[in-house]
Amino acid sequence: MTRYEALATTLAEEIRAGHIPIGSRLPSLRYVIAQHGVSQSTVLRAYYLLEEWGLIRAEERSGFYVTPGAGIQQAASTQAATLAESAKVDISDLVFSVLDAARHPGIVPLGSAFPSPLLFPSARLLKSLAQGTRSLSPWSTVADLPPGNDHLRRQIVLRYIGTGLSVATDEIVVTNGALEALNLCLMAVTRPGDVIAVESPGFYAALQAIERLDLRAVEIPVDPVTGLDLDALAVALEKHPIRACWFMTNFQNPTGVTLSVEKKKALVELLAKREIPLIEDDVYQELHFSRDRPLPAKAFDTKGLVMHCSSFSKTLAPGYRIGWVAAGRFADRVQRLKLMTTLSASIPVQAGIADYLQYGGYDKHLRKLRNAFKSQLASMDAALRRSLPRDVRWTLPNGGYFLWLQLPNAVDAMALHRRAIGHGISIAPGPIFSATHSFENCIRLNFGHPWDTSIDEAVRVLADILKS
Repeated sequence: MTRYEALATTLAEEIRAGHIPIGSRLPSLRYVIAQHGVSQSTVLRAYYLLEEWGLIRAEERSGFYVTPGAGIQQAASTQAATLAESAKVDISDLVFSVLDAARHPGIVPLGSAFPSPLLFPSARLLKSLAQGTRSLSPWSTVADLPPGNDHLRRQIVLRYIGTGLSVATDEIVVTNGALEALNLCLMAVTRPGDVIAVESPGFYAALQAIERLDLRAVEIPVDPVTGLDLDALAVALEKHPIRACWFMTNFQNPTGVTLSVEKKKALVELLAKREIPLIEDDVYQELHFSRDRPLPAKAFDTKGLVMHCSSFSKTLAPGYRIGWVAAGRFADRVQRLKLMTTLSASIPVQAGIADYLQYGGYDKHLRKLRNAFKSQLASMDAALRRSLPRDVRWTLPNGGYFLWLQLPNAVDAMALHRRAIGHGISIAPGPIFSATHSFENCIRLNFGHPWDTSIDEAVRVLADILKS
């Protein structure tokens, strides 16, 4: 054990014993240097390691503070409004036509689903990939089959602990991105013909999964300010034999809205009364602009009904395709489905991500990424206010990298999309976010790319198209 690791271990024991209380500021560098006889770099590396363990967090120009999750011990291993009718989903052709049009070189990617890869620590991640690969044993090709690499699953559990949430390691199943996790969860709890509650507007991949599995969808309204309409959901539960729900509780795609803690708790309680599983899509949780990560609905689950899905695609490495699900009581079923479909996520990449989470400074990277998104949002908001007609409305999200714009009723978002593509600009038109192709006058814009003159000019061109 190195000196900084030994120091981190000592401090961790003090935190867990309550000698350094939750929420309190850690001792100054000067104090720790004098007390332990170590260098400043040793103390800093120890503090960064404590941050990776989820025990402390850094606050700019203030210091390091003990997180709410520091008092949680790792869980022991366990086995075990207007309401639409339910309808078959036919969305894929529309979605593919929009996505294909946005793939051409030189397109300004305001309709993209991903942030700029330039914001990710590619070089440092490659170092971890090399290190992780070197550390693999020959047996890992068998041992790291589902549920996945043990080191990576433990690191993911530490991320949960840092949020204040206790999750058992054997509840974690590593997947090929969050989308596979979400699809496996849907497969685990449904059969063809079942009814699924989805958000409206909502993530189009959820609609595509429902279409592919021959399920039916009931759309639950989402307000850009208050989020999911729980009253409408309650009515839907009375009216339809809903088998599962697929919702985004934090920085919802496309609206960017986050459910309040009270609504998350009420949502889980409402579904728990009927033993209805919640597939929670939470890929943007780490991209918050406030001090703390927002709690997932999973935090209020006492019955193992919430399957919490996330990934590193939106925060670290889109092309590496590493996601996971904390699958609750359905972990064994999801794991078997993983084995029967794609067998395993890349074993070397799992090892590389695990190495990066432990040694690469993930939290430091996330702080930079969040600051970049927050700055880019401010630039996008200012440009929209300068250029767009006053009757265009949007609400600023508190995380993620999407803006949902409501245009005048006379505007056809699909027509706007086609004209924008002709000017080298992609947008995401509202109809792709609805099973019934609604939201004809809405669009989603991506502010996840570094602001430059091309984006500023694209906003101006969009405004000119709207005015014409």
